[in-house]
Amino acid sequence: MYDIAIIGAGINGCSIANEFKDEKQSVVIFDKDGIASGGSGAAGAFISPKFSKSGELKELLHLAFVYSLAFYEKHFEHILTKAQLLHLAQTPEDAETFKIYKEKTDLELLEVKGESREYISINAGLVDAKRICEAMAKSASLIKEEVTSLVYDDGVWIINEAYAAKEVVLATGAYSPLIKEPYIQLRGVWGHRIDIKTTTTNPHSIHQFVSISPSSDGVLAIGATHNVHYHPETSKEPYDIEAGREELLEKASRTMKLENVEVVKDYMGLRSGSFDYMPLLGSLVLSKETLANKSLCFKVKNADYSEYTYYPNLYMINGSGGYGFVLAPYLAKILKEHIVSGKKISDRISPARFFARWAKKL
Repeated sequence: MYDIAIIGAGINGCSIANEFKDEKQSVVIFDKDGIASGGSGAAGAFISPKFSKSGELKELLHLAFVYSLAFYEKHFEHILTKAQLLHLAQTPEDAETFKIYKEKTDLELLEVKGESREYISINAGLVDAKRICEAMAKSASLIKEEVTSLVYDDGVWIINEAYAAKEVVLATGAYSPLIKEPYIQLRGVWGHRIDIKTTTTNPHSIHQFVSISPSSDGVLAIGATHNVHYHPETSKEPYDIEAGREELLEKASRTMKLENVEVVKDYMGLRSGSFDYMPLLGSLVLSKETLANKSLCFKVKNADYSEYTYYPNLYMINGSGGYGFVLAPYLAKILKEHIVSGKKISDRISPARFFARWAKKL
């Protein structure tokens, strides 16, 4: 019997494991291929905010960026690479957005000598994706097994008919969900990253058409969540690695001139986003039971999520898109506080928001 079972060993699942390491609770992580074997392992793992004019996602990512950068520096300084982030505008519209952002932000803005393009530059960083996930999951047990069965019975969750847990956290990303609820619709975006050897030296983390890491011993990483059509579970043709490489290098060449390039390694995986771009964090609504509640009116503008019926002791952390390594430590802290102390999670990131929209349309 485990206290907490986490299904999925990407950055979300590993961040949850890390949050519970000091809670004197037994934690297990299930993943059929091991730590950071999916989209998280293919990420560039840049720690940066969202440079936009306004909006809920921008505000959430600002809070998560400030929290997570300090978190990595405090607990995993040996895995964090501090680097000046240079975010370049892609379009004239981006340039106007950057000007507004710079007027309003409370982050320290940095100068980049000789840069004539419109940009924002701040102190930021990046982490080694696989190493940080392994370090965060170190205190938990790992079972390399695909979870195909999850049943609630007599107050506990039974996993694969062989394991039991008091609480379960689903951190499965955009792959087939264990809990099939019609209102939960995640979108998968295929991520591809390459490590290259090059004689070009890059001192910054650069974001424009793709993300480019600072140079390290003559190697830099180029990555993007750039293929919305390929899905490993549904696509008929295999992913074209060579075409993916060419696209990444072509996009990187619009930002900087890369000389004497040799691709040394590819990283690929499916990343998960939501249809309103906000993450999903918290309990899952039991749709049939909630719809059967005749006292509820679903055609309301501001639904009261507390009136819904939820799966017992079952939670989700998902839908972070390309900001997984920024959001995960921050969201994991929020979810831990909810599970341990009952602290309310904002309705804006609750999975119940999708149920409310879905039920309203019925």
